[in-house]
Amino acid sequence: MKLSDSKQIRNVGFVGHGHCGKTSLGEAMIFSAGASTRLCRVDDGNTNLDFEPEEIKRRGSISTSFFSVEWNKHKLNLVDMPGDVNFFNDTRACIQAVDAVVLVVSAADGVEVGTDRSWELIRQLKLPCAIVINKMDRERASFQGALEDIRSHLSGSATAVQIPIGKEHDYRGFVDILSGKAYEFATDGSGTFKEVPVPADLQDELEASRESLMESVAENDEALLDKFCEEGELDADELRHGLIKGVRTGGFIPVFCSSATHNIGAQHVMDFVVEIFPSPVDRPAWKGAHPTTGEPIERASSPDEPFSALIFKTIVDPYTGKLTVFRVCSGSLGGDDNLYIPNVDTKERFGTVFELHGKKTEALEGAICGDIVTVAKLKEATTGQTFADEKHPVVYTMLPTLPPVMSFAIHPKSQGDEDKMGSALHRLAEEDPSLHLMRDEQFNEFLLQGMGQVHIETMIDRLKRKFGVEVTLSTPRVPYRETIKGTASAQGKYKKQTGGRGQFGDAHVEISPLPRGGGFEFQDAIVGGVIPRQFIPAVEKGIIETMEKGIVAGYPVVDLKAKLYFGSYHTVDSSEMAFKVAGSMAFKKAFEDAKPVLLEPVMMMDIIVPEESLGDVMGDINSRRGRVQGMEAKGRNQVIRALVPMSEVLQYSPDLNSMTGGRGTFTMEMSHYEEVPGHLADKVIAESKKADDEK
Repeated sequence: MKLSDSKQIRNVGFVGHGHCGKTSLGEAMIFSAGASTRLCRVDDGNTNLDFEPEEIKRRGSISTSFFSVEWNKHKLNLVDMPGDVNFFNDTRACIQAVDAVVLVVSAADGVEVGTDRSWELIRQLKLPCAIVINKMDRERASFQGALEDIRSHLSGSATAVQIPIGKEHDYRGFVDILSGKAYEFATDGSGTFKEVPVPADLQDELEASRESLMESVAENDEALLDKFCEEGELDADELRHGLIKGVRTGGFIPVFCSSATHNIGAQHVMDFVVEIFPSPVDRPAWKGAHPTTGEPIERASSPDEPFSALIFKTIVDPYTGKLTVFRVCSGSLGGDDNLYIPNVDTKERFGTVFELHGKKTEALEGAICGDIVTVAKLKEATTGQTFADEKHPVVYTMLPTLPPVMSFAIHPKSQGDEDKMGSALHRLAEEDPSLHLMRDEQFNEFLLQGMGQVHIETMIDRLKRKFGVEVTLSTPRVPYRETIKGTASAQGKYKKQTGGRGQFGDAHVEISPLPRGGGFEFQDAIVGGVIPRQFIPAVEKGIIETMEKGIVAGYPVVDLKAKLYFGSYHTVDSSEMAFKVAGSMAFKKAFEDAKPVLLEPVMMMDIIVPEESLGDVMGDINSRRGRVQGMEAKGRNQVIRALVPMSEVLQYSPDLNSMTGGRGTFTMEMSHYEEVPGHLADKVIAESKKADDEK
């Protein structure tokens, strides 16, 4: 569709819990708009929106997809976002590019954990929203039950604009409350429908619902409310005005009913999107900052403003290259412009602007204000950056990425593939910023961090499919530390004679504990020149190298002071190497006599759980040697703040999901080190020695 007016664009996102029917609703819209020759289904694995092999395998969205359709002389950019918590970071990024949201709720399941998360995001960004209660044809489907769930858990402003006709397998259409018209749909998925008389058993419900609906609309405008109170009625223009104002301010949330897999209701939702949802020029000004001064800048969403755009997603393909997806926030982009990135003060040349149709693209002459488009094969551009007019630079800020909750040690299956693995994972991380790759220098292994086991397993599948790299995963090792609780002294004497010049070094070292976090101190207490000055640094170096390797279990030593207070030397045989060995020997002997202990990392965790799961989660924390630091209410959830040893929560994500039915979330960060209880320390030491013996 060739566009010249930003008012013809509607950027609408689909959010909700996983498997609630977001993708199916999008497919019904694509088919109804004539952009597809058939109604594609998730169960058939042929959808336009879930086209990645991993999505087809799991029958669910793992990455945001896009499809542009034309409806009633408007361009609808449909943005289908994942509902699974493992991929919710992608939803957090992409929802910032839309102007309104359709929140999809299953009629059989009501409000679920993904619904809650999506709603919090909608409220945080103050996005206009409509709710579609989908799967009306399923067993146990209840429109009224789901609506009451929405009102009690999300918003009391949620108001039905349709009344379903039929229940479960007999669901066949709805009554439009505003117009009072009833529609029945064909059962073949074609989306064809006919107007029918309002069923007699729904007449009373229609009258009551229409009065309630008009009152809800009127409450968003004082003049309309006065008229409604006086006359008890609003005309069509007044209703439309009240709907627009209520939806765009968040004071009115319309609720539709649908069976997306049978293409019942999608066309009426699209009509609503065109008529009521805001265009890009109706949204508030974009808030950014000057890239060098940091001065706040507001840029109106207008074609008359200088060009600016937000890069909110990157798609990486080993064959077609990188696609950079962005929302034009202001101004317009010509087909021959350079793209300036103020974040890194560089320019990028591009060939063609495309709009996205699932995995396919269509070339455009350029991009106007408000459109969502993509360009290919940019080298510098990354998700979260801004494109801007070089003479009028601005930088927009995206929501922060949620921190990873699970780590695995990752190893290439084939020798020599380590570099290839690292490069491929970094490219995947371009596409998915919630995927983190870091190197653990202590254990000389790579750690792959993500949002959960499903997230990481999916990325491993992609790694093999896209880049031909096969890897193995294992639980990462806990970075224990060793230290001492007492003070001890020892002599380290290194003497070696091999026929020629010998080796001689003699060092007396005292070690004592430092406060937790104190690190390492070395004190030179030599007097009278019993050890020449040039050899003293060698003693310190020998101690430091020994501390790095550990004494008790092979873990680094921390939080102690070493004092070199006596020794002796030989005028011919002494050397730096000899005193380095002597220092190491003295340190090892003293360490064994200074009450050595093992330290473990302790994590500070914030765990968000539903009220009904609080007891189970608290009991589980105690069983993991955790200590609850406090609790506070957050909506209908409880936030538990607790200190828990890292070794106890390496695989916490699936356990929390099991205890909370998938409704629990958590974040954690390193807090401090604490002494490991004796019986557990013995076990760790034994396992470490066994691993060393196997090597």
